[in-house]
Amino acid sequence: MTRVAWGCDWGHRWAGLANPRLMGVTAMFRQSSRAWRNSLTYNPRVRPKVMDYVKGILSGLAAIFIAEFVFFWPTLRATKATGLAAVVGLLVGSILSPRFWIIGLLLFGLFFAASRLGNKVLRVFLFWIPTLTVSCFTIAVVALIAYVLVRFRHS
Repeated sequence: MTRVAWGCDWGHRWAGLANPRLMGVTAMFRQSSRAWRNSLTYNPRVRPKVMDYVKGILSGLAAIFIAEFVFFWPTLRATKATGLAAVVGLLVGSILSPRFWIIGLLLFGLFFAASRLGNKVLRVFLFWIPTLTVSCFTIAVVALIAYVLVRFRHS
């Protein structure tokens, strides 16, 4: 009998039941649903695999956002161009630079390695706090820009 995370193996659904030919339909359903509910078990080996994906995605997003902020803000400060086209041009210019990708890959490696630390305190301070702070800050900035564009579209 194989058990999977929060699911069941259909091969053992009728395991342990009385002969279905001799039972009434409702009794058979009641007994089979009870067997199905009892087969639902939590498998702790599945959660770390899902968290590995979450940690990898968070590491990548935080690395890209930090690398973008590192190269975008000094460039924005030095330019005299104004308007949304200038901002888009600066963003594209920084994304195409090799320095951006080198810093992004180094930060990704740092965050990904920190996500796999055995010490919980170090993992919290070196992975969870920086990645979630950067991600939340970026989502807030994007939401603010979207709000401003929607609110002041006609003015």
